Amino acid sequence: MRAMAMGAVLALTVVQVAAGQSEADLRRYFEGRTVVVKLDLPGTDDGVDVYPGTSQPVDFPKHAGRLKKYGTAIHRGDEALITKLRVKRDLIEFQLDGGGYGTFGDDTDPNVSVPTASKSERERNLEKDLERAKDPADKRKIKEELDRLRHDRERENDRLRTQAESARQLKEANIRQRRLEGGSRFNLRYRGGVPDGEATPDAVMRALAEYLDFSPVLAARSERPGLYGQGDKAPGDKNQLRKGLLADEVDAILGRPESISRRQEGSLTVSTSVYLTADSRIEAEFVEGVLIRFVISSR
Repeated sequence: MRAMAMGAVLALTVVQVAAGQSEADLRRYFEGRTVVVKLDLPGTDDGVDVYPGTSQPVDFPKHAGRLKKYGTAIHRGDEALITKLRVKRDLIEFQLDGGGYGTFGDDTDPNVSVPTASKSERERNLEKDLERAKDPADKRKIKEELDRLRHDRERENDRLRTQAESARQLKEANIRQRRLEGGSRFNLRYRGGVPDGEATPDAVMRALAEYLDFSPVLAARSERPGLYGQGDKAPGDKNQLRKGLLADEVDAILGRPESISRRQEGSLTVSTSVYLTADSRIEAEFVEGVLIRFVISSR
């Protein structure tokens, strides 16, 4: 029994290592490159579900429903940055321009809590006085004041509800705008688990060829077979910088950064590295390890 248990653990470990290696290979191949999309992509981390090898890989009615519900984050013909590849048990995530709004840390609920004006101490006391009052004139006087207080309270609650509705509409518009700016993704789904050989660059490109144009990826790799292949400039040349490079590629060009700071933007980790060369100061900003902008100034 112990031998069987150890064998099961070893088999699971081998599967996990293999998945990790496949994911690492995919990330090295794709992340930081760009593709051109061939169909509109919804502004949600639900993205587009693709079932490779089936008669109908994409459920287009469901796709249309997501576009209608969440809006279009990436339009047909747009060039999008590949920001992350992830391999899971039965899924390969191909994330573009941030992967879509709605991941952990993103606020997707437009509702705003509505505070209510509760009864004042005066109103509660008048209700007790009204129960105890015997004289009709006293009852009338108490009831008139009580009605005024109740009217004022209801008017305040109406004001608070109107204010909350305005806040809800503003929050809803903000969420929708964030969805349009948060990118999208493709989810390659496999029933029963990702088959052997599917977590490779060639297999992923075949599965998505109908929906993405990989020409920029292939052109970039053919032009730069290595970081410093034949024709490349020497390390330290800031003219080699371009958006889409990975952090380790920038480090290879500029050397180790003088400082690194990090912050969270919703579900994304944004880091800023400062590099110093003989005559320049370069401030580079990365999202999930991919260079998105940089500023060069004289020292």
